[in-house]
Amino acid sequence: MSIITKAAAIGGGVIGAGWVARLLLNGIDVSIFDPDPESARKVGEVMKGARRAYKQMLPDGLPKEGKLTFAKTISDAVADADFIQESVPERLDLKHRVLAEIDLYAPANAIVGSSTSGIKPTDMQVAMKKHPERLVVGHPFNPVYLLPLVEIVGGEQTFPEAIEVAKEMYASIGMKPVVIRKEIEAFVGDRLLEAAWREALWLIKDGICTVEELDDIMRYGFGLRWAQMGMFQVYRVAGGEAGMRHFMAQFGPCLKWPWTKLMDVPEFNDELVDLIATQSDDQADGLSIRELEKIRDDNLVAIMEALSKQNKGKGWGAGALHKDYTKQLAKLAAKKPATSKAAEKAKAEKPKKKKKG
Repeated sequence: MSIITKAAAIGGGVIGAGWVARLLLNGIDVSIFDPDPESARKVGEVMKGARRAYKQMLPDGLPKEGKLTFAKTISDAVADADFIQESVPERLDLKHRVLAEIDLYAPANAIVGSSTSGIKPTDMQVAMKKHPERLVVGHPFNPVYLLPLVEIVGGEQTFPEAIEVAKEMYASIGMKPVVIRKEIEAFVGDRLLEAAWREALWLIKDGICTVEELDDIMRYGFGLRWAQMGMFQVYRVAGGEAGMRHFMAQFGPCLKWPWTKLMDVPEFNDELVDLIATQSDDQADGLSIRELEKIRDDNLVAIMEALSKQNKGKGWGAGALHKDYTKQLAKLAAKKPATSKAAEKAKAEKPKKKKKG
């Protein structure tokens, strides 16, 4: 398996810092570049949350963290990295500038992953004049240090070998890589989220429900089913003993009913923004973003821990991967740091205390 020996992170926002946290907590040295003067503080805040979550997963002790270095330039950050994750804002012109510089200075064999939420890799790799074949989309979900899914997408110039190496590298840090078969904007995860988001905006705008009521419908209902079976397996079970064919026959005609406004988008004006933001403030009930992050992380760990005990102890879904990941981290934590020859010699030459009497 291809493993990561030295990583570089370009961009230290919420997603970039999440990548840094996952890599460091796997014992991998990371060099990060972010021009934001607050980047060290922001990454530090994310690291606090990640350490807290991992201590719940590994109460007997964490692996020795990798070393974090804040580089002054992109060239310094990527100079000796074999894995580079770009997580700059979603502007194609910015992606082009950053990826061109990464490509210019990174080792030829380094894999370059982009955290983009929806830009096709083909549109990004045109800026890479040396080695566009090693670029893949590596689209994660927040919080990156806990949620294991990463969508991998290759562009027209991406070598199949690069996709395979990327899969192995992401898997080596406890992730679930899913290769998207065809290159499309927004890939799969965000396509589904966008569809639900559009419908949700209409439901709030039309006064059908509040944001809290909508979230309750998701988290007390189908959200629990999706967390452990996804969509199609849930519907297969809903079809009864006859399975998916019966479900499709029974509910397929409903797709023609005028139930949805999915193809329309409500006008995204100040009125709608104020309506949703005000309701969201009420729902938060005074909890800060950092407090909500802690609650989210605690719940995610608890859900994955619960799923890891299912299926006669083998784990189910994300729980099975979580079980393997915590075992991998525990083994890493059990390894004693290598002692240099000089340190061993000094220890051997250290005078022993004389016995009393």
